[in-house]
Amino acid sequence: MKSKLLALFLLLSLCVTSKLFASEKDIYEFSWLDPDKEVYVLQNRKFRKAGHLHLNAGGGITTSGAFVDSTSIQGRAGYFVSEDFGFEGLYSKNSGKENTTAQGVRSSGPQGTGVTPFRRIVDNYWGVMALWSPFYSKINTFNKIVYMDWIFGVGYAQLKEKNNKLAFQSAALATVESIESHSGIIWEAGLKFYLDQSFSIRTDLTAVHYSANNISTPGTTMKSNFDATVSLGYSF
Repeated sequence: MKSKLLALFLLLSLCVTSKLFASEKDIYEFSWLDPDKEVYVLQNRKFRKAGHLHLNAGGGITTSGAFVDSTSIQGRAGYFVSEDFGFEGLYSKNSGKENTTAQGVRSSGPQGTGVTPFRRIVDNYWGVMALWSPFYSKINTFNKIVYMDWIFGVGYAQLKEKNNKLAFQSAALATVESIESHSGIIWEAGLKFYLDQSFSIRTDLTAVHYSANNISTPGTTMKSNFDATVSLGYSF
């Protein structure tokens, strides 16, 4: 009986050991999923970023600004020197207008004499970032493996915006826009979904933090612009 238990233990140990030391080059074939597909072990990155230039173009919405509805069109270009580290340049063209919340504030008083809401509308910004991509995932859905990279970035940005601060100095300047430029910090968090080695779909949350003058008191405060976008990418 003891010899049978020992043999069973050795057999299980051999199976476990062989699984633990599966290399990145190992490939498992799951014919019950699809005879024409190969499923790579978890250690392997099927699609590589290192040494590849990537371009992305897409758009989305601005999620910050209580009195403004805004959209964003973005273009990105970057390069990964390794699977984990790279760099990227970004340009975003934004367009926005006052929303119904701002209109409600303006007409909230007697006979429509409400207060004037202060708002900033971002016109555009650009930035350069160092990228870090330490994680990747695989999603098995509808008999198809989807490969995904997590990408994080941080860097320097320049932002241009227009605001209505002159309206608080004189009623005659109520319709005059004040145009300002700011430097700040840009960061992003993104998910890159591979269609194949060349094409991908990427979702990003991009934030720019900058310092701007107050409208009624001396000094500056930190302002933020958040854009949520989806883009189509191509890697060379």
